Amino acid sequence: MSAEGVFDNPSSLNGRSMYDQDGDKIGTVGQVYVGDRSGRPEWVTVKTGLFGMKESLVPLTGARRAGEDIHVPYAKETVKEAPRLDADEHLDPGQEKQLYRHYGLTAAGGIGTAAAGTRTGMAADTGMSTGRATTPAPTGRPMAGVRGSMQEGKDLHTDELIRSEEQLHVTAEEREVGHARLRKVVVTENVTTTVPLSHEEVRVVHEAIPPEERGRLRGSRIGEAQTEVTLHADQPIISKESIPVERVRMETERVTEQREVSAEVRKEQIEYDTDQEDKGNRGRRGGR
Repeated sequence: MSAEGVFDNPSSLNGRSMYDQDGDKIGTVGQVYVGDRSGRPEWVTVKTGLFGMKESLVPLTGARRAGEDIHVPYAKETVKEAPRLDADEHLDPGQEKQLYRHYGLTAAGGIGTAAAGTRTGMAADTGMSTGRATTPAPTGRPMAGVRGSMQEGKDLHTDELIRSEEQLHVTAEEREVGHARLRKVVVTENVTTTVPLSHEEVRVVHEAIPPEERGRLRGSRIGEAQTEVTLHADQPIISKESIPVERVRMETERVTEQREVSAEVRKEQIEYDTDQEDKGNRGRRGGR
């Protein structure tokens, strides 16, 4: 069901629940705005603020009814981010233009008039007043220019371009970069140590024979003779023993460092010119 032929009774829309294109509830319909010539609802406000004190305008173009509920072809965030109204606030022409731009609609006329005349006083050139939907509004200036929305994929003719640019997003991904190996090899080194070693040395001792012993030794012949003693000495004996002295293992440690990453990104640049002779009307606008 669309706004052009189904929502014919403005008073039946007031207080209904509105859901977005994904089926999420947006809020409750507050005010209904009708085309001055057709008398059919074209826009509604939805209470989305705290305690319903703020109302967002939503076009009914492309909307449908499911039972007692209204489903619109817009995301909930799109509606919540639309220009919002206080309960007694009136739209001015600038706000009206922002609404059409926000929803991707073209506006050749105005939004229309409110379904009920309980509150009026909007700017004269907007063709719109506020009020609660109780009875259909009288005919008047039609709601022109609402031909479709960006969601419906129709060709829109506006006086603006959307400039886009790429943004660089850098994330980190863990990858295998190498291996570390732990091995043992045998090497030889000279070790010098000091040990105590004993040995026997010969010392010649001359001892005089006492007179009382000389008589007993009389008769000793004079001649050559010899005697000997056995000498002893300590010799170093070297032995080797293999003993465990330490444990060796490998551990990994994560270290974070700051590294500059560069990449090329694209962005659109807006150029403009006119068919006037004044060359000062040619220029270029880019991103910030």
